[in-house]
Amino acid sequence: MRSRIHSALCVLFFAAVACPASSNQDGSSPAFNTVPELASGFHLLYAQEFSSARQKFDNWESQHPEEPFGEVAVAASYLFEELFRQGVLSSDFFLNEKRFLNGIDGKPDPARMKSFQDALDQARKLAKNRLAKNNRDAEALFALTLASGMESNALMMLKKQRFDSLKRLKEANEYAKSLLKEQPDANDAYVALGSANYIIGSLSGGKRFMLWFGGIHGDKQLGMAQLGKTIDGGRYSQRAERNRMWWRKSSCAN
Repeated sequence: MRSRIHSALCVLFFAAVACPASSNQDGSSPAFNTVPELASGFHLLYAQEFSSARQKFDNWESQHPEEPFGEVAVAASYLFEELFRQGVLSSDFFLNEKRFLNGIDGKPDPARMKSFQDALDQARKLAKNRLAKNNRDAEALFALTLASGMESNALMMLKKQRFDSLKRLKEANEYAKSLLKEQPDANDAYVALGSANYIIGSLSGGKRFMLWFGGIHGDKQLGMAQLGKTIDGGRYSQRAERNRMWWRKSSCAN
C-alpha cells in the first residue's frame, strides 16, 4: 500500500489535470470532460515532448481565453518539465521519503519557474473571475485546487520552501473540500485532501506541533485512505497506471 501511495504522490495533480472526469453539471467544461486538443497535449507531455505539449495548450488557451483550465495545463507543462529535468519523477526520488520531503539538490531553472508562476497567476485570476459570478463554479474550484497543489509541489520539491509549501497545500485542501460539496463525484479532489494529510502527517512530531499553531494539520493514515480513494476510484487509476509506465521510462533516463 505504501508504494502505491508514493506512486499517487508521484503523479499528484498531473493525473488530475490530465484525467478530466465526465460530469452532468456542465457538458462544455474542459475540467470535467475530455477535450481532444488538451488530451493530445497531455499525451505529448507524458512522452516528454514538453514544448510541443505546451504549444497545444497555448493554442487551445488562445481560443478560450476565459477558461482557467488552459492556463492550468500550461503551468503543469512547465512544472512537469522542471521536475523531469531535476530527476524528481524518478522512482528513487519518490520512494525515498527523506528526499521526497527535503527536495532536490541545487536550484530550479529561474526562467522556467517564472513561466510556471505566470501561468498559475493567470489561472487563478480567471478562476476567481468565474467565482465572482458564481461562487459554486466547479471548474473554477477545480482549477484553484490544482493551482495550489502544483505550487505546493514546486515550493516543496524545487524551491525547498517547506512552510510556504504547506500553506499552499492547506489552501488546495480547502478548495478541494468546496469542490466536493458542489460535485461529490469529483474523486480527483481527494488527491489534494490526501496529499495534504499524508505529507503533513509524515513530518516529525515537533514540526507538526509548530504547524498546528498556524492552523495546518495532517493525518498520515487519513491521507493514505484518501489517496486510496483516488487510486481505486476508476477514472484516475487507468491514467495513473499509464503514468507509472512513463515514470519507469523517466527513471531509466535518469
